[in-house]
Amino acid sequence: MSKVLEMAFVQGFIRMANDGWLQGWHERNGGNLSYRIKDEEMDAIRSILSYEGAWHPIGTSVPELGQEFFMVTGSGKYFRNVILDPEDSTGIIELDQRGENYRICWGLVNGGKPTSELPSHLMNHAVKKKASGGKHRVIYHAHTTNVIALTFVLPLRDEVFTRELWEMATECPVVFPDGIGVVEWMVPGGREIAVATSELMKKYDVAIWAHHGMFASGEDFDLTFGLMHTVEKSAEILVKTLSMRPDKLQTITPDNFRDLAGEFQVDLPERFLYEDKG
Repeated sequence: MSKVLEMAFVQGFIRMANDGWLQGWHERNGGNLSYRIKDEEMDAIRSILSYEGAWHPIGTSVPELGQEFFMVTGSGKYFRNVILDPEDSTGIIELDQRGENYRICWGLVNGGKPTSELPSHLMNHAVKKKASGGKHRVIYHAHTTNVIALTFVLPLRDEVFTRELWEMATECPVVFPDGIGVVEWMVPGGREIAVATSELMKKYDVAIWAHHGMFASGEDFDLTFGLMHTVEKSAEILVKTLSMRPDKLQTITPDNFRDLAGEFQVDLPERFLYEDKG
């Protein structure tokens, strides 16, 4: 095993990719994952990376991330293969000083290149780096089945998705107290959807792409995967509830949410605490 593969962050990246595959969120080459590598992690492997690769345009500009390194999944690569052959399915890239170009420093062998949604990942990394004071390092996109199903039947509004998913499990307002953003359907992979998502990620840690999946940001692999998992499980409960009957006989009330917020010392925006008639 190479020294790169021995690194804890690389092992964490591989495990998270495989966990997503086992959840059924990554059919074929669906989904992507990126990690902004810490300076001390780079110090351990900097001398064994390659810096001879050609520079390629990112497709957007992220000067806030200039000269940083990222581990990313590859375009057209299958999450189910990450654990089997990480050097083929993933890679480490470096951004130039202006944050406009990247080069591959490790992995993505056999002519591979980073995920086609690299612009979305990097624009969201830039936003979350600033919003979190540098703490957020993981951006994860998955094709979460139940969340996608809900985008066909719920209004595509932040308030509706947040409130409905909060109601499905008591832990949800504690896990994502800021709520959830929703992006209407857009062609994936380009700058337009990257801009729309990054605007939402200024105030949320989760953004839903209508009819496509979910984007999540977090400080580390466990927190980010746990956030994605919690939202999708809540969506599964809602899908099952709606399949039994179109309304709810009882639910968590706005005052219940306020009591919960006080007990767990989280701030829940009042705009999500409207009276639910469902």
